[in-house]
Amino acid sequence: MVLSDMIGSIDSKVKSEHEVAFKFLLVGLLSGVASPIVVLRMCPPLTTKNWNIYKALLAVGTTCGSVQIFNLATGALWKEFNLHSCSVRGLEWVSLTGFLSYAYPTPGTNGLVKNELLLIDINTGRTRQLRGNRTAEEPPIELVRVSYLKQYVVVTFKDCPMEIWDLRSFTLLRQMPPNFPIVTSLEWSPSATVKNLKRRHASQESAKGSSDSTVASAREQTPEHTAQGSPAVELVDRQENKAAALKEHFVFTDNEGQLYHFFVEGSTVREGSKIPPDGNMGLITCIAWKGDTMVLADMDGNLSIWDLKARISKAVPTHRGWIKKIRFAPGRGNMKLLILYGDGVDIWDAKEVELVSSIKTPKDLPKLQDVEWAASDRPLLATDDGCIRVLDMKMRVSCSQIQHHDTLEVIFSPYLLPGKASLTLQYHLQHQPWRENYSLQMTDLTDTSEEFTQKLVNEQVDIIDSELKEYLPNCRFGIAQRCLFVAQLFGNESEINFWTVALHYLRREKACPLGKSDSFIKRTSSDVFVPSDALSREVEDLVLLDNRQQSELRESQQLWKSLRGLPLDCCWDVLVDQETFLKCNLQKLALHESRCTSYELAQQCIQEMIFLGQGDRAVHMLLDTDADSHSYYADCLRACLVATIRSSGASQSTIKLVATNLIANGKLLEGVELLCLIDKSLDACRYLQSYGKWNLAAWLAKCTLEYRECLEVFRRWVEHLCSPTVNLKSKAVLVLLSMGQFLKVIEMLYSMRYFSRAAVFAEACIEFGVLTESDENQALLNAVYLEYARYLSNLDNKIAAVHYCGKAGEKGQQLQRELDIVFDSEKQ
Repeated sequence: MVLSDMIGSIDSKVKSEHEVAFKFLLVGLLSGVASPIVVLRMCPPLTTKNWNIYKALLAVGTTCGSVQIFNLATGALWKEFNLHSCSVRGLEWVSLTGFLSYAYPTPGTNGLVKNELLLIDINTGRTRQLRGNRTAEEPPIELVRVSYLKQYVVVTFKDCPMEIWDLRSFTLLRQMPPNFPIVTSLEWSPSATVKNLKRRHASQESAKGSSDSTVASAREQTPEHTAQGSPAVELVDRQENKAAALKEHFVFTDNEGQLYHFFVEGSTVREGSKIPPDGNMGLITCIAWKGDTMVLADMDGNLSIWDLKARISKAVPTHRGWIKKIRFAPGRGNMKLLILYGDGVDIWDAKEVELVSSIKTPKDLPKLQDVEWAASDRPLLATDDGCIRVLDMKMRVSCSQIQHHDTLEVIFSPYLLPGKASLTLQYHLQHQPWRENYSLQMTDLTDTSEEFTQKLVNEQVDIIDSELKEYLPNCRFGIAQRCLFVAQLFGNESEINFWTVALHYLRREKACPLGKSDSFIKRTSSDVFVPSDALSREVEDLVLLDNRQQSELRESQQLWKSLRGLPLDCCWDVLVDQETFLKCNLQKLALHESRCTSYELAQQCIQEMIFLGQGDRAVHMLLDTDADSHSYYADCLRACLVATIRSSGASQSTIKLVATNLIANGKLLEGVELLCLIDKSLDACRYLQSYGKWNLAAWLAKCTLEYRECLEVFRRWVEHLCSPTVNLKSKAVLVLLSMGQFLKVIEMLYSMRYFSRAAVFAEACIEFGVLTESDENQALLNAVYLEYARYLSNLDNKIAAVHYCGKAGEKGQQLQRELDIVFDSEKQ
């Protein structure tokens, strides 16, 4: 059901039994990516222990201070947090359900800012200041790094010593002295493994005894292994302050390229070894550490790959300039390295030391803001155009296909199917004359090679709404109405427009043929529409009309009139019936007249009144012209002319000559006005079409001319629409439908190679009894059915193709023999 089905028509005569006040109620809001993007950060990776609670969540920081959480499995925004009053500078996950976000405004002349460092629980939305409510200004935060076991966090500042915080108690463990080296890059060691944690807690358990067994068991789990994905510090009972945490260590570099090694254990922070700078490296900008491999990158575009186990290093120049960020891909043994430059991004294999793929900006993509790994083989790129692109390893395909998403509900979308299956589903739902009874389940594709296609079609049919599935086999208005529902299911705008107009005018033609009187016309066709119940119900059922007695004829006349249904809405413009179209335009004219605020608008209303034959109203508006206006005298003369012509037609020849001269001298609308005043609207339409005013000519013809004269104008308009310079045949088809030229519609659909639509429409016309097969149209119908049979055979439905071959004459029989040979050879 769509909105137009619920809201009543413009026809004021038709009223529902119960007046309903319709209103829009917001039940959901789907937001896109907030632009511009500043930073990306993927949640901790999937493991064998957290797979049952894992969600592929991506945190996206923006310049407006908000952080969006996207679920990459569904491709939709999951949550959004408005955290900061300034641009987000960085994000770090502390668990599967929490992350750190830091921000600061643009520094002033003194270089000091007010930093914001928040810890957010994404399940509850609870926000906590990690460093407390510090009001004093300080140097801006450079980076925040959380340890691998999520126990500690290091906060570094620009030209200022770093801080080390305990995430268990949210306390500052140590603030480095003023003479401490300035940190340019930092990374925690991944060597603090689960096995080390278990071994440490096992020794504590044996020392403490059985009384602490419950606490020790809880400590054996890492952040990803807990039921709620909490940090490792939350696994330890916070009431036991004497319990020792696992030792973790990190490395960082200073401005001179010297590498420092530090240990953190509980509340103890101590310095380890120092490694002198590498002469081949410049200022170190970032570090990545995975397993026994550590990679350092500098601002000159060089990589230094260290094998810590073998104690060897290798220098790799990338020749790309300043390296902003490096990140190892998740997954055991996966040594793919994502490298962000100022002008693009590379993927390197750190194990084989070779380039895998590369992108340069803005040549290949818009400028990059940040990069991240979505999975072991899926890099993420945030670009200046506000998009987040999920690419393959070659970084050539960035289409996140919806069939790969883990949606909450099964989605009916034929466009997710292969092309062949989608087309098969369409014709299967539209019409099945090769079967005795219409069935939603498809069983026509008997070939084993087409079983997969048949399975896909039946799966999509099962997803259709149950009410619609019950209604489709028994549509009240047969093929045409079923095709309209199928077009709405597919979301095919062209099909929806065609079948909406076609169904309306098929009903009107059956009730009262266009161009004839409204009196009941008895039809001899066997397939006609009559209500299932007399006057107590709507006329919307397909039955036989028997020869009735004269007393029942008047009742039948009433039923045929109700068969017309409601008129099309005004949005269809000249495609609506003439009565409704004139009514709509008179209503619009009355509205414009009531809100006329300027002389120019008044002149437009007067002109339209003359076109529509509203002479009295035109005279009234002309006489209302202000006496001080420079057009007062001319408007008074026009008023006299309009009033005189309506009372006497003796001077029509003179007026027609004047109108012709005005048109010839460039006064087209003024000449058309005079022609309308003397009831020469057909001549006016011809002049308008000759001067290229096709839409105005169609409007005038629809409002003022009889059916046959209007048909003449519209036929010429259709020829114009079909001309090679205009080429609007789809619109021409709708125009022909509105004039009841159904055979011309089939002919045009055939010329447009819309064979399936032409064949089904021909069957709908025959079902309504507005078209009968005769010698005049037999050749056209045979050609349409023949092409539709070929179309069905290309979709491997032999049963349906053979049915239409039987309706296509001699050529159809020849095609049937060819199909028998083809299908028999395929079986062999």
